[in-house]
Amino acid sequence: MVRCFLTTTDNPYDPCEQFEQWYQYDADHGYNSSGLLMRLAETSSQFTDNENAYEIERAIDKIVANDPLNIYKKLKIDIKDESTAA
Repeated sequence: MVRCFLTTTDNPYDPCEQFEQWYQYDADHGYNSSGLLMRLAETSSQFTDNENAYEIERAIDKIVANDPLNIYKKLKIDIKDESTAA
């Protein structure tokens, strides 16, 4: 399944595979990308995983499109589904 992540152009870490380092870099540089994404993504525990993923991607697209400093970018990463892995 493909999932989207918000990051900045200067962050050298992968938010999927290296979240702790990615988050620390993001916080140290004052971006607060996770907080920004949380404010804009209309997710819910009542939504399916796919519905939440859609909302997250929609919010990321909005952030990237309205970024006056051109620092944010969207990453699309293919994540292996563990339930179907053999």
